[in-house]
Amino acid sequence: MVWVHKTFAELSKQELYDILQTRVDVFVVEQECPYPEIDGRDEACLHIWMEIDEEMVAYCRIVPPEKGEPYHSIGRVLVKEGHRGCGYARQVMDRAIKVLKEDYKVMNIWLHGQEHLRHFYGSFGFKEVSDVYLEDGIPHVDMLMDV
Repeated sequence: MVWVHKTFAELSKQELYDILQTRVDVFVVEQECPYPEIDGRDEACLHIWMEIDEEMVAYCRIVPPEKGEPYHSIGRVLVKEGHRGCGYARQVMDRAIKVLKEDYKVMNIWLHGQEHLRHFYGSFGFKEVSDVYLEDGIPHVDMLMDV
């Protein structure tokens, strides 16, 4: 198992292609949710993924706050089909939280989680700060963690 952390500028063309293809496979195709996966935020993000035998199996990105947003967030958390149920989602979340605490020195971490995963995110200390709402046809909830 290998962990990779890269800014957008550090990504090779192949790594960027693999990230975008994997995100589309999971969030658009598997979840049958046509939405603009390429959202214009990747260039500002730190991309974190786990590789096993040179295959990306789990991924997330750390998103810096935009104008009007007070917090860094963790987004696009995924584990590829065929690798689920092995604890990789927990490991990628632990990794992202550690990076935000130790490298970014944040006081709070934000995420827009799918509603069915709120208990998973809650197990890290995230607390719900919104009602459930639809985003691209999927129920979501905003969550905040005090570090």
